[in-house]
Amino acid sequence: MLHQLPRSHRAKRPPVARSKETKKERAQRLEKGRAKTLQLRERLVDDPDSVLTYREWCALSGHSERQGRRIIASGNGPVVTKLSDRRIGISRKHHREWLEKQARQ
Repeated sequence: MLHQLPRSHRAKRPPVARSKETKKERAQRLEKGRAKTLQLRERLVDDPDSVLTYREWCALSGHSERQGRRIIASGNGPVVTKLSDRRIGISRKHHREWLEKQARQ
């Protein structure tokens, strides 16, 4: 039989934080994110030889960051450029080549 501490000596759990965001506030937050993604896409159209950050590549490709991780992990994604120890990017050239491989005939 396990020894149990009296209730007064047990560790107390911190209260669960509940979101106090209203539906309107949530809609505004999501719309702001969509606008930011659209603005990013428009800016990236200009430079043909740049290296995109992972987040920029996801925005340009039109898929979520989670889906981008799945694509890269599958081995069927574009060639990845290591920007630093913890950051990756995809060159626009490799992005175009990857898109051409994905095209159906």
